[in-house]
Amino acid sequence: MEETLNDGQKKGFPKKIVAIIIAAVLVIGGGVAAYVMLNLSDKEKYFLSEKKSMEFLTDKVEERFKPEFDWLEQTENNPTETVIDLSAEYNDPTASSGYGAMSPQEIINNSTITLTTSADMEKKQIASEIKGSFGDIEIDDVQFYLTDEKATIGLPFLEELLQVKDKDIGKFLHELDPMTFTGEENPNFEVFFKRGLSEEDQKYFNEEYLKMIYDKLPDSAFKITDETVKINDESVDTKKMTMHLSEDEVKDILKAIFEKMQKDDRLKEIMQEQIQMQQFGMPADASLDMNFDEMMNDFDDALKEAQDGLKDFKIPDGITSTIWTKDKLIVKREFSVEMGPTKDQLAKFTVNGTQKLEDNNQSFDYKLAFSDDYEESSASVTGDFSTKDDKATDSIKLSAENMELAYEGNSTLKDGKREFERQFSIDDQYGDSGKLIWTGNANYEKDKMSAEHSFSVEFPSLNITQEMASLHIKNKGKTIKSVEMPKEDNIKDLGSMNVDELKNYFETDVAPQAQQWFLGIMGGPGMSF
Repeated sequence: MEETLNDGQKKGFPKKIVAIIIAAVLVIGGGVAAYVMLNLSDKEKYFLSEKKSMEFLTDKVEERFKPEFDWLEQTENNPTETVIDLSAEYNDPTASSGYGAMSPQEIINNSTITLTTSADMEKKQIASEIKGSFGDIEIDDVQFYLTDEKATIGLPFLEELLQVKDKDIGKFLHELDPMTFTGEENPNFEVFFKRGLSEEDQKYFNEEYLKMIYDKLPDSAFKITDETVKINDESVDTKKMTMHLSEDEVKDILKAIFEKMQKDDRLKEIMQEQIQMQQFGMPADASLDMNFDEMMNDFDDALKEAQDGLKDFKIPDGITSTIWTKDKLIVKREFSVEMGPTKDQLAKFTVNGTQKLEDNNQSFDYKLAFSDDYEESSASVTGDFSTKDDKATDSIKLSAENMELAYEGNSTLKDGKREFERQFSIDDQYGDSGKLIWTGNANYEKDKMSAEHSFSVEFPSLNITQEMASLHIKNKGKTIKSVEMPKEDNIKDLGSMNVDELKNYFETDVAPQAQQWFLGIMGGPGMSF
């Protein structure tokens, strides 16, 4: 499966084929931990430790942010209204005021935006209203409504609401721009009311893929021994659990995955839905029409090439994954795999590190490394999360090459009220450093919440201080009885109009009213800029 260049040199597989194989290899090495059996073979003990460690961390995150998760669940299962107020401060001592008009600094400091949104995710209804003031200019009555079948917008200069149904979107866009849109575009508004993979889809992946991979992993690939290891300069008695898959065993599993994916219509339906969700129901490049059948044909071809390429693909040492456990929780991990399209084009990927999982403290220290014939690179990830009484402190650092990204957070939580300060910073070898500072508070009750957030930045190399500029967000939410949607007797259905009707409507109705409204908010014909 090698291709030959014009000069006679050989090159390896296409990068997309290599990427598919690498992704599948990593799933074998780690993803199966989400599917766990309850027997006590070495194989099952290995994955049970993975599962318990993940569940421990998940439980701690849910405990840490319980008020936030409870309110999220409230919004998903009940109709709620959220009001968000945005304002900003800009204080530049070198800025000069304008002559006869507000300066940019004055405009910023005297501007606000209010977004009010009501949503009922179960009934698939969203209603939003935007109001804003920009210096002396007031803008309100901008409304937006969405259901799983239609989108409606209200503009301050129109008495009627403008509406388009999802089934008419393709035709509507083609009427507006026939060179870009084919008329066959078919967005799905329902994706706006979904959050990631559904429980049903997750169950499908668990049963159809993770279980299949788990069953294909040979019992002989697992071995457990006792070993004392050093964890943070402390000797710890552990169970050393090793999974080693030979090259042939890895290839057998990869082949089974590729064959199943190629024939799996349900998987392709889920992929289509996720693509639509990422693109808000519309294709990223409408001129291509996001022809999903064509995309799936390319996907099938790539899977077929990956299957054909497995014969010559090299994983000389297979996959080795070792975990050390204490009280059935992982305290140390090593993972390594070396692979490539030929024996002369091998890349090695390793993960090594330790972690501590305790009720009031969770920490980790991992190093990721990559090397091939051309380069070597590595990155380290460390983190520490601790709680004591009502206080919590967090830190995460990612160091790679000559750059470090860091997060530091402190918060208190008492009776549902949280106060916090969080900082995201970046440092590099050239002396460029900066940070984003996020402070605020939030109060959560069963059927309502309120929060205040302030964001500021600091970049010494650019002479930007924390006091120079800041963004403020106030947020209030409450449970409501229902979402108020517009009546159908005051709606202009744009999707039912042809190009001439659309042109006539916008030229004779919309444009004059928009111009009159604009002149009104700007102070009339005599305004100055």
